Amino acid sequence: MDLEKILAIIKEANLLAIRFEQTDTNGIARSKLVLAKHFKEKATKGLNFSLTHLSVDVQINEPVSDTGYAEEIGYGDAVMFPIFETFQVLPWLERTGRILIEPTWKGSEVGGHPRVVARRQLEKLRKLGISLLSAHEHEFYVVDKKTKKPLNDDKNVHSAIRDTPYHDLLVKFMEYLPKVGVDLEHVENEYGPGQLEISYKPAFGIRAADTAHTYKTAIKEIAILNGYMASFMTKPYPNKSGSSSHFNHSLWDIGEKVPLLYDAHDPLSLSETGQYWIAGILAHAPAIEVLMAPTVNCLSRVVPHTFAPVNATWGFDNRTCDLRVKINGPEGTYIEHRAGAAGCNPYLSLAATVAAGVDGIVNKLKLPPHVTGNAYEEADIPPKTVFLPTNMEDALAALTNDDTICDALGKDFIKCFTAVKMCEARQAREAEAKGD
Repeated sequence: MDLEKILAIIKEANLLAIRFEQTDTNGIARSKLVLAKHFKEKATKGLNFSLTHLSVDVQINEPVSDTGYAEEIGYGDAVMFPIFETFQVLPWLERTGRILIEPTWKGSEVGGHPRVVARRQLEKLRKLGISLLSAHEHEFYVVDKKTKKPLNDDKNVHSAIRDTPYHDLLVKFMEYLPKVGVDLEHVENEYGPGQLEISYKPAFGIRAADTAHTYKTAIKEIAILNGYMASFMTKPYPNKSGSSSHFNHSLWDIGEKVPLLYDAHDPLSLSETGQYWIAGILAHAPAIEVLMAPTVNCLSRVVPHTFAPVNATWGFDNRTCDLRVKINGPEGTYIEHRAGAAGCNPYLSLAATVAAGVDGIVNKLKLPPHVTGNAYEEADIPPKTVFLPTNMEDALAALTNDDTICDALGKDFIKCFTAVKMCEARQAREAEAKGD
């Protein structure tokens, strides 16, 4: 995809406007509509767009101070440039296209922007001769837009007849998402009331996070246009199932042809590189938890016996562990990083996983024993297993005390992210004190 091809598509599809879209720190899509006749100019010269979006909290109350991207720069504009290969015609919106953008500030890329952070981690991985094949596995809740009543109110998980009342909505998801590059595999209902999971094929490199961003925004828009609301809030109902965003991934050679996780001659069927990678993620699991589960609500999901991991463990096809390893031969072996919550920013969960895994490879970290039983039971986990933080204060402390992860993600990002999250922690304490 290049500029001339996009211009041809705009003309052929008779598009009225193209949405220049980016992620904010919290993973929410922020955009401006550019009239089609001005697309070429904005695509080549850039689009002014406030950097303050990196500083907003999850409640969108006001910009957070001390992020580096708000009052320190006079709430100024970045110049945004589109990534041509992300252009799509949005079939659920009349005569509208979409293209993802990244910011520049005074001619340089913005180190605190989540997509930039993710790209940089993937570039470090590629310097080791490794590429990443990955996909996020999202769960979400759907309710009626007017009544807020969920699609169903039972726990008859995976029941075929349970989908029937809202089949028309599922048809829209299945029809539209493949048209914007999300290659759907299957649709299923989950435990919670109105809880769904729709999985799609993995992709190499940054395209995987772009796909996750596209998926989440598309699901929300398609739902609301059809009389529903879709929510990726991790725990919308305190006493119901949480929604996850497991990060499934595997390692390949730089040419994206040769798988690197599997070793038929190893007792664990895992390559040396794969073992280092897993060890790295586990070594930094407490630090990256706040990137995998980045809100107060997300962290409330970290409870034993809920299929959410609570400690830095791994196991073969073991859903009680942080890392669930699936051995399926050379090309089918992959790792499921289960710490991801539905409310995560997919660019940051990818970046965090890669930053930790790279450290494991570079420093040849030793793989701890795997769990063969229940990782929620102390008797079944290795001695000295560390536990994951369950509140924002502890999660931020774990992150900021891990020099390796902070150095990998960059001081600009860490400053911005921690300021936003400290604000959220304060808001949560104040709300709790008021009884809200």
